[in-house]
Amino acid sequence: MKQGRDRLRQTVVLVSAILAIVGSFIGSGAAGGTPIQNASGGALAADATPIAPDGPAFGIWTPIYLGLIAYAIWQFLPAQTADARQRTLGYLVAASLVLNAAWILSIQFDLLALSVPVIVLLLAVLIRAFQLTVASRPKNMVETIVVDGTIGLYLGWVSIATAANVTAVLVAAGFGGFGISADVWAVGVIAVAGLVGVLIALSGRGRLAPSASLCWGLAWVAVARLTGTLLSTPTAIAALVAMVVILTVTVTIRIRRSSSTSTRGLVPA
Repeated sequence: MKQGRDRLRQTVVLVSAILAIVGSFIGSGAAGGTPIQNASGGALAADATPIAPDGPAFGIWTPIYLGLIAYAIWQFLPAQTADARQRTLGYLVAASLVLNAAWILSIQFDLLALSVPVIVLLLAVLIRAFQLTVASRPKNMVETIVVDGTIGLYLGWVSIATAANVTAVLVAAGFGGFGISADVWAVGVIAVAGLVGVLIALSGRGRLAPSASLCWGLAWVAVARLTGTLLSTPTAIAALVAMVVILTVTVTIRIRRSSSTSTRGLVPA
C-alpha cells in the first residue's frame, strides 16, 4: 500500500511538471499567445511599476524549469520511491507547479487581482518546502543540486516576484499611495524584500540558491530604474543596497557554517 502511495506521489509530481511546462510555453507567447509582460494590459511590464524588473530578469525561469524537470524525473527513479525526504517534499513541489500554472492563466485571462492570492499561496508552499530541505540533509551532490538548489532558486525568485505582482495590482487598481511619492513606496517595498532575503539567509543557514535568485531580481529592478522609461535613482540604489546586504549576510553565514561542517558532509545549496 505504501508503495502504491509513493508511486501516486511520483506520478502527480511528474504530471504537475508537464502541466507547468505547458503553462510556461503558453505564457511566454511561444504558442502565439500574449507574453506575460504584455498580458493584463501590460501591468507586469518593465515600465509598469517602480518595482518591475527589466525583461531579462525572467531568464531565471530557464534554470528553475530545468531544475523542476530534473526533479520530476529524478524523484521518479526507484531509489527515490520510498525516500522519506521525497515523501515530505513531493506534493509540495507538485502544488507549487500547479499554482505556477494557475498564476500564468490568471494573468493570461486578465484576472490580475486573482494572481495575488495565487502567488502568495505559491510563496507559502515554497517557504514550507524550503524549511523541509533545511531540516534534512541531501544524500549526495545530485540531490543537493536537483532538490535543494531548485527549490532555493524557485523561492528566491518568487519572493521578489510576489512584491512586484502585488505592486502591479495596486497600481493597476489606481492606488494613489496616500500622498506618499512612488519613490518612497518603492524604496519601502525594496527594503521589505531585502529583509525577506536576510531572513531566508538566516533560516536557510547561508544557502546560496535563494539569495542568488532574489538578488538577480533586485539587480534587474535596479537596471530597469536606471535605464528604462520609468527612471528612479532612489529605487535603483535601494535595490543595489538590498543586494549587497543579502549577499553579505548569506556569504558570512555560509563561510561560518562551511568551516564548522567541513568534516560532516555536504553543505546544501
